[in-house]
Amino acid sequence: MPSILPLGDPAPPDGLLPAQALDGAIGRAFGLYVHIPFCAVRCGYCDFNTYTATELGGGASQDAYASTAISEVELAVRVLAGSGLPARPLSTVFFGGGTPTLLPAEDLARILTAAIDAWGLEPGAEVTTEANPDSVTPGSLQLLADAGFTRVSFGMQSAVPHVLKVLDRTHTPSRVPQVVQWAREAGLAVSLDLIYGTPGESLADWRHSLETALSYGPDHISAYALIVEDGTKLAAQIRRGEVAGIDDDDHAAKYELADKLISAAGLGWYEVSNWARTPDQVCRHNIAYWRGDDWWGIGPGAHSHVGGVRWWNVKHPTAFAGRLASGASPAAGRETLDAATRDVERIMLEARLATGLNVVGLGETGRHAVAGLIADELVDPALAFRGRLVLTLKGRLLADAVVRRLLPG
Repeated sequence: MPSILPLGDPAPPDGLLPAQALDGAIGRAFGLYVHIPFCAVRCGYCDFNTYTATELGGGASQDAYASTAISEVELAVRVLAGSGLPARPLSTVFFGGGTPTLLPAEDLARILTAAIDAWGLEPGAEVTTEANPDSVTPGSLQLLADAGFTRVSFGMQSAVPHVLKVLDRTHTPSRVPQVVQWAREAGLAVSLDLIYGTPGESLADWRHSLETALSYGPDHISAYALIVEDGTKLAAQIRRGEVAGIDDDDHAAKYELADKLISAAGLGWYEVSNWARTPDQVCRHNIAYWRGDDWWGIGPGAHSHVGGVRWWNVKHPTAFAGRLASGASPAAGRETLDAATRDVERIMLEARLATGLNVVGLGETGRHAVAGLIADELVDPALAFRGRLVLTLKGRLLADAVVRRLLPG
């Protein structure tokens, strides 16, 4: 089942934000995330807030979802204006899920058009949709491009059939080069998502997946280590001994291979799990998350953040639609972050970026840790001496440990 929502304070029915959200807002970028909570099949490793057709009750049909999402766009306009936030055009829009492209391309275009009508788009704004390789056609991709989408992120995951089978992926490897070509013909930038460390995946399997993905010439690659989440089908299979468990040394070897091959193909890392062919082709929407910009999350279970105020919507599509139909905010809870918490989160997130952390912005614990991080070859020494902490390859493998050393105990 999907993961549990965090604890927090009750969110007001009108959704209005406290005064803290206004501080410095005019200087912060504003983005939109649109959650499409539908999947054809629930993958065994996934604990995202997604639903197959058989898991949905009444009032949550895919046919009505675009109109429901547009209702939250309209609510967001009222909440932001009513809270005194300045009008800001969208710098990024990201449709995620789930499988956004399970909805008709016309519905995704309707939601995007409503958002553009509400806020406008900055010149050159990035507009991305995630997609499964078996959920698009040449026509649907062209329609999305014509509507204003600029980028598509395909969930390739692996080029090896037995690995895809363990992950419960529904596409075949031969489908990926076809959809990449269609996206190119539509004028869309292409990102490929890969997962490593699947039970039964050998290092040779992973090399084959990397080399195959790179042969398609993507603009961007994300490579994530498989995490086994409690409550998923895969967790149960591992617990019963039906498939092997996860091995940290295996993950490390596969990450090192990924960085070697992806870098050799001309893509540079800009975040621990992400590589782009040029600086212009990084995922700017994710960068906005990592740098603490403002964004509104549309959809059931979606999270939002404005000026240190974070909130999250009710999880189930039926409850989500019901709240909006009654004129109430779909927010289930929220929290207002104090300065110390925001600083901790900034360190946790910015440490993972190739741009690194400013040593001056660290607390006493972090500044005292710098010499040890250099000695342990976890950060670039030349950049550290110039006041910037940037992870080495070894440091990227141990990024969480680096962050722990930078933060007060």
